[in-house]
Amino acid sequence: MRIGVRTWILLAVLVLAIVAISPQPNAQGVVITAVDVGSPAAQADIRGPSSLTQPVQRERILRIGTTDISTIDDFERALLSLEPNTFVQVRTNRESYAVSLGNTTDLGIHVAPAATSNIRQGLDLTGGARVLLEPAEPISEDVMDLLLANLEERLNVFGLSDVTVRDVRDFEGNQFVLVEIAGTGEQSIVDLLTSQGRFEAFIGNNLVFTGDNDVTYVGTSARDSGIERCFPGDGAFVCRFFFVISLSSEAAQRHADITRPLDVIRAPDGAYLSETLDLFLDGQNITSLQISAGLQGRASTQIQISGSGAGSTQEAAARAAQEQMKRLQTVLATGSLPVDLNVVKTDTISGALGASFIRNILLVGFLALLAIVITVSVRYRDWRISVPMIIAMVSEIVIVLGIAALIRWNLDLAAIAGLLIAIGTGVDDQIIIVDEIKNGGSRGGTWKQRMKRAFFIIFAAFFTLCAAMLPLMWAGAGLVRGFAITTILGVAVGVLVTRPAFAELAEKFVKIED
Repeated sequence: MRIGVRTWILLAVLVLAIVAISPQPNAQGVVITAVDVGSPAAQADIRGPSSLTQPVQRERILRIGTTDISTIDDFERALLSLEPNTFVQVRTNRESYAVSLGNTTDLGIHVAPAATSNIRQGLDLTGGARVLLEPAEPISEDVMDLLLANLEERLNVFGLSDVTVRDVRDFEGNQFVLVEIAGTGEQSIVDLLTSQGRFEAFIGNNLVFTGDNDVTYVGTSARDSGIERCFPGDGAFVCRFFFVISLSSEAAQRHADITRPLDVIRAPDGAYLSETLDLFLDGQNITSLQISAGLQGRASTQIQISGSGAGSTQEAAARAAQEQMKRLQTVLATGSLPVDLNVVKTDTISGALGASFIRNILLVGFLALLAIVITVSVRYRDWRISVPMIIAMVSEIVIVLGIAALIRWNLDLAAIAGLLIAIGTGVDDQIIIVDEIKNGGSRGGTWKQRMKRAFFIIFAAFFTLCAAMLPLMWAGAGLVRGFAITTILGVAVGVLVTRPAFAELAEKFVKIED
């Protein structure tokens, strides 16, 4: 049997889709998904993947110290064996890192099982946080672009990479920002998104500098930041952190002018000025720093920001201090948001049920495919019809998944539902084609005329479906957008690629009854 052009096109697209998916059925180990800013891992120059890194290309951890890493349990067991104030060797599939732990045993690395393909799973399957934000006042498109860039930069600076930040609108034209963060639902990250991040430093009632225009550098390296010391407090532990920032020459001069007339106070641990440097974040005083007498009247462009975190144990206190330090570093590095944001909806989704969801999806998909095969076999009683139908359906699924992997589209439960809808629509179209092949002779016409009638119905149904799906792009502030896009994408692949190839195969396999 000679293969036609449309079948060759289907085969070529199918091969490209498989390459895009890049299946890795034997993938083992854990991959780095994110690295906390200022953490021991970040200070050792370990970096999380960028948003453009495909899942199968992420850096994979092979060993921590003397423990080989093959599973998440191995990774957690290796962390339990670490001790503060020591060095540990972290070896990956790219290079080996010497990590100094300092006062903590937390490397600051977030991991996940090694990906078996480039198909990105949505929050329903992996867990994470979904936050729907609304600007406190209407903003222009330029301000919205600035807001999205600032939020995305905040998340990247915070050490997160699997994030989606986009603007959405409802039918009334109200503006929203939808943020999806895979793999984490920490409240501190939600707080970081919703706080405007207006950073101000005062000496007395005089504004010295702000976080928007006056800070030119924020230290995050081991030399310029870290945990200074930890000590027991009132029934708890307290850890102090520090990081260095650089000021513009104008802000440094304001600092010199404001401190010049202040009095010098002698203390057992040194000499300080009579006023403190008070740091405010969104109008709340977060810490007050003593000013060394040696800085009086000096236009110094480099100062040290300090703060603390408390916890029931030393490790908890160090983690709280590091979290507070990361938040301040992020706000200072990215500046304040151009508008206040109100939280409309927050969903924290556990990834514990993800494996169960995937198994159920595969089971439902198999049962649906089996039901279709049985129905078609009973209807036509001809394997020459049912086999091409199965080939077309499976090809359609693979191609849509390949496109999703290529464009880095996250497949959640809504998107998978859209894929099933597209497959069901494809079966309807194939039945129309078969009926024209087998019974079209009674209505007259050549092969081309019969196919023209069939594809007229198919394209009419396609455009009708697109018209029905388009409003869902904005329904619910875009929360069901994945369902609409996957449905349209799946049906478009069928109409343009698999339906023509199926018609060509059916023409060759099935005897036309004139």
